Amino acid sequence: MRSSKSRSRNKSNRNRSSMGNVVNRVFDSSGPEGKVRGTPQQIIDKYNQLARDAQLAGDRVATENFQQHAEHYLRLLGAAQKEQDQKREEQERQNRERQAERDKERAERQERESNGGDHSDQSESNSGGRQDQPDVLDAHSGDEDSGLVETPESKSDEPPAKPKRTRKPRKKAGEDTDDSSGSNEPPAAAE
Repeated sequence: MRSSKSRSRNKSNRNRSSMGNVVNRVFDSSGPEGKVRGTPQQIIDKYNQLARDAQLAGDRVATENFQQHAEHYLRLLGAAQKEQDQKREEQERQNRERQAERDKERAERQERESNGGDHSDQSESNSGGRQDQPDVLDAHSGDEDSGLVETPESKSDEPPAKPKRTRKPRKKAGEDTDDSSGSNEPPAAAE
């Protein structure tokens, strides 16, 4: 048998502040006629059906009991949907603010471009000190260390700065590899 102490500890550890996934969560409800399992909407529908059946049977106590169970899950579902609506509205408001800011920056940029950059001092103060960057960088501007990756299209027709090293020919298998002089040069021809 469980002690009441451990039961109360487990109850207090439950986080009831987050209603985020209640709408789709599956609950086990222990009602007067046994367990009812399903999402809150399914449980509400089931208890309402049981209340109608009890009312047709003339049992006012059971009808009220089923309606109270349905009301509990209705409140739970309503609170979760209200929280979801608030989160959605907050997200939409943030999206509208971001879009308005992007539109404002785009309009300022177009105005600067149409005026030929006459308002560069004002635009730097509005953009937090950012400077306009060129759209295209010239790879042949004279800076050798531009930080750009060299592609075959950007290479000039000039030969490379270092000449290629030539390799010495391989010795054939039949040649004498025991050279007493220790040099890699072929032996001189007899005179």
